[in-house]
Amino acid sequence: MTFYTPHQRELQDRFDSRKLADRLQQTIITDTIQPEQHQPFIESRDFFFLSTVSERGEPTVSHKGGGVGLVTVVDPKTLIFPSYDGNGMFMSMGNIAATAKIGMLFMDFESPHRIRVQATATVSGNDPLITVYPGAQLLVRAHVDQVFINCARLIHTYQRVGTSKYVPDASGHTPFASWKRIDAMQDVLPASDQGRASKEGGLITINEYSHKVQNGES
Repeated sequence: MTFYTPHQRELQDRFDSRKLADRLQQTIITDTIQPEQHQPFIESRDFFFLSTVSERGEPTVSHKGGGVGLVTVVDPKTLIFPSYDGNGMFMSMGNIAATAKIGMLFMDFESPHRIRVQATATVSGNDPLITVYPGAQLLVRAHVDQVFINCARLIHTYQRVGTSKYVPDASGHTPFASWKRIDAMQDVLPASDQGRASKEGGLITINEYSHKVQNGES
């Protein structure tokens, strides 16, 4: 399969970068995870950005967070990562089930550094490796199509402050999400969450929740 599309080639020709693009493809783009160049960085991350596309051709990008080792390199062609309890929309997981094509962006805002992965993925609740991630609802298994280190010169540097309290512990437990306490959501919560709000601080309004988010209290 040709790496660049005709429209990408058209822009390369317009800006005289076709030869540069070809050289980059030859030197930095590979179809396997390299054990020294890629794997340590990928497995040291506790978040990444996931892009997917729906069957209608609509793209979405999602932040995926968890503990260090959120993504596991199973072998040079295979990555796995979990889907934890979220807002119930299942946009990314539904898109993967529909079209399979994903993009993964691994970032380090302190160094800075980044790696991109293009992959063809499947999603399952019965994958034998789902036990690697306590608390996971689903597991994504990604077949690597391309991986490459991306230029970091326009990445702004940020200092890490802390880890989200919502990262599942070794038993899969995570604190009750604040948005699940919103009064207008109570009748549509999954059965497993029904009635929990009263035991987890009580009901709140949407305005109270918005205030919490704005003040970093969610």
